[in-house]
Formats: sequence, structure tokens, C-alpha cells
Amino acid sequence: MMKKLDIAAADVAMRGGLVVSCQPVDGGPLDDDATVARMAQAAVAGGACAIRIEGAQRLAVVRRSVHVPIIGIVKRDLKDSPVRITPWLSDVQALLDAGADVIAVDATQRARPVGLAQLLEGIHAGRVLAMADCSSLQDALAAHALGFEIIGTTLSGYTEGKVPDEPDYALLAALSAQLPRVMAEGRFHQPAQARKAVELGAWAVTVGTAITRTETVTGWFASQLVAEVHP
Repeated sequence: MMKKLDIAAADVAMRGGLVVSCQPVDGGPLDDDATVARMAQAAVAGGACAIRIEGAQRLAVVRRSVHVPIIGIVKRDLKDSPVRITPWLSDVQALLDAGADVIAVDATQRARPVGLAQLLEGIHAGRVLAMADCSSLQDALAAHALGFEIIGTTLSGYTEGKVPDEPDYALLAALSAQLPRVMAEGRFHQPAQARKAVELGAWAVTVGTAITRTETVTGWFASQLVAEVHP
């Protein structure tokens, strides 16, 4: 079992580093606990400073496989709320029991089954760090004021309308100018984009799809070749 990750240790372990979100395509051939654990090991071998994992059971398996910080989430599709990321206190407890070092929750201002302050209290009661997955400057400043240690641009572009192609650099720059630990996350598909995020002040950068969703990345290449042959 790793020693509890406090904020000073997180700064040492993660500042300026790459976090790899090991979330394969749901129902795909890589969507398996043992496979994701090996995926996490490979990411660490390649230089990842931390891992982001969905699901308490899966996190427990990965926890035995890697010795870097793990950001844990639970995703749910709720009938009465658009909030998907760690919406319930029971999800927080399950992630604590599984060994998460950081627990991330949807911190948008949308209707939710449990108040953000309650989720934060549950996370801190387990003596781990809290991350707010935000969609806007308003979300982020409110979450920081509540006491979330890490603020992510995770949900920018995903709460309404068409999803943009590029990361939200404007939001990242605005947050980094005001807050101490901003996680750049969302549509970082190329190394140069991750580098730009750090130059804009990001505390760390999370990359998922471009590293751990083989079907999606293969589709990017395949579609370009098909377009070239059949314009």
C-alpha cells in the first residue's frame, strides 16, 4: 500500500508531468481489468507520473500493478441528472476502499444527485486529494473556493453543443493564471499540445484517447487513408 498522497507529495510527483487515462472503449477488446492493469504498467514504463482509472474494481486491480498516484472516478448514466463522473457518495467510498490517491468528480453547476460540498467532504474524510472536473471558469473557481486541490479542464466542450476538435487553451490559460494546480485534460491528442499546455501554466496534463483507445486512434488513420483513396 502506498503512503497517503498529500498535496506536497502530489506536487513533487505530478507537477509538469503526464497523467495517462487508461479508459479503453467500453465493451471493446481492451475493456478488461487485467488488460487495463498492463496498460497502466506500460504507461508508467513510458514515463507517466500518474494514472486515471474508471471503476473501483478496476482501480483495485491496477493499484496492485503500479506505484504511481492513481486518480479514480466512477462513471454512471443517471436518469435524472447529466452528471456522470463520480455522482454518488457510495462511489467515493468505493474508490477510497480500492486505493485511489485522488478522487475526481464532475464539478459542473448542473443538477446533481449529491451536492458538490458533500462529495468533497467524503473525499477528504478518506484523507485523499480531490479533483474537480470542470467545464468553465465559473465551475473551476467555485470548486477551488470549496477546497478542491486539483482543478481539471476535463469537461470543457462536453456539456453542450458540438464537441470542439482542439483543447480549450483559453480556459486553461485563464485558470492557470488564478489557480495553483490546473490539470489540462480534454482532447490532448499530440505531444506538442501537451507541451503547449505546460507552457500555458498547466500543473499536469492528462492524455487518454490518443494513448489508450486503440480503436479510436486506428480510426483516425484509417479514415484519412479512405478519404485519400475515395475523396
